[in-house]
Amino acid sequence: MLHDMIDNLEQLAQTQGDFPVYNSLGEVHTYANLKSDSDSLAAYIDTLGLKAKSPILVFGGQEYEMLASFVALTKSGHAYIPVDQHSALERIEAIMEIAVPSLIISVGEFPVDAKTIPVLKLAQLKDIFAQKASYELTHPVKGDDNYYIIFTSGTTGKPKGVQISHDNLLSFTNWMISAEAFSVPDQPQTLAQPPYSFDLSVMYWAPTLAKGGTLFALPKDLTTDFKRLFDTINQMPIQVWVSTPSFVDMAMLSPDFNAENLPDLTRFYFCGEELTVKTAQKLQERFPEARIINSYGPTEATVALSAVTITKEMLTTYKRLPIGYTKPDSPTFILDEDGQKLLAGQQGEIIVTGPAVSKGYLNNPERTQAAFFELDGQPAYHTGDLGSMMEDGLLIYGGRLDFQIKFNGYRIELEEVSQNLNKSQYVKSAVAVPRYNKDHKVQNLLAYVVLKEGIAQQFDRELDITKEIKEDLKDIMMDYMMPSKFIYRDSLPLTPNGKIDIKGLMSEVNNR
Repeated sequence: MLHDMIDNLEQLAQTQGDFPVYNSLGEVHTYANLKSDSDSLAAYIDTLGLKAKSPILVFGGQEYEMLASFVALTKSGHAYIPVDQHSALERIEAIMEIAVPSLIISVGEFPVDAKTIPVLKLAQLKDIFAQKASYELTHPVKGDDNYYIIFTSGTTGKPKGVQISHDNLLSFTNWMISAEAFSVPDQPQTLAQPPYSFDLSVMYWAPTLAKGGTLFALPKDLTTDFKRLFDTINQMPIQVWVSTPSFVDMAMLSPDFNAENLPDLTRFYFCGEELTVKTAQKLQERFPEARIINSYGPTEATVALSAVTITKEMLTTYKRLPIGYTKPDSPTFILDEDGQKLLAGQQGEIIVTGPAVSKGYLNNPERTQAAFFELDGQPAYHTGDLGSMMEDGLLIYGGRLDFQIKFNGYRIELEEVSQNLNKSQYVKSAVAVPRYNKDHKVQNLLAYVVLKEGIAQQFDRELDITKEIKEDLKDIMMDYMMPSKFIYRDSLPLTPNGKIDIKGLMSEVNNR
């Protein structure tokens, strides 16, 4: 059991200093390198006279310098705010306005005016690493101190900074490295693909660093060049895969993504969006001996609060895969609209409690008060997700509260419509999007569809494809759930975190 993230890294630097901690396309850094570089940077940060415990923004991609900066900031008592270099300028400016960081560490080229905030650039960072300064841990991040602050998308358009403490992170990491579902191997060789600005990244770096493993970075630029992406993945000796289901769907576009070419890859950890039966079945066919773990949780409860190993029985009996058994230290309840606990099998809002729940949103007391509260003497969080819990404690996801619509008198779950559309033999991927009238009532339901390869060429008109898809789904989809209009695209837009951008499509449909 871990008691301190940094103490553990210090110990690993002593016991396995020459072991690789980071491999970025063949550029290798060891645990000893990580200690030396983070010590030097922590010593430098202490000379700047920054306000104690003030947050520091770290801007970049999947570079090793990002990780070294995070460790240095933790050592010097500062929370870090990871911001991906592919972020929109408006988002970066909003984060700076809300967080008021005392310093910007710019691993990538910082694209906006930092105004009065000092900026530490990559060349300076490398010079600091070269100083080889020693460092004594006198004021590291501890206990309830913020470890990192990750900004999520806000429904009002302004991002929200979720504060995650050292204690929050320990709750999550200790669960991951001890839970039978994950079965994290010793010295795990782990794919590092989700950006650090997405808390799914914590699912790869926290257990890997806790158990002295190696992170294999997959820079975002590679994901736009499929040939390079597939060639790179197939050359990695990875054991553990962490991603959204959308990213593994992309990987499976290559027929070479299979157990024969990646014999060491035996664990797939999914979080961040719903894992469909279709994706899990296809993955199991490619990697028949691998363990597929479905997990669930909001950023506000530190990455994930539940996990389950998907079995062959689940793939044949469930229309919607379960999202797991909850962490032992995080009692999770299903509440009705009046805040009353519901019985097993009844659907309501998923409420998580316990030591992994965030203290709230940075510099945003109003939103914090609306989402966080106390239940049974424990900190609690409104997930905004619908769900039900089985008698044995297995959690079943029921969709987003804010993705529920009322249409022609029926309550419709958009994610359920999307799942059904994806069951068609003609469909590669699809999402359902509502169009509202001027009275803010749903006027009709649209489907954005990406067809499987070669399907479009089999039909003269898109109308004929639509008829076939509807015919294909008539026995599994209620008439009132069937979209009235089908829009065909070559691809669906993704958020910076690799999820299908449903809110973006909703905005596109309703701003025409």
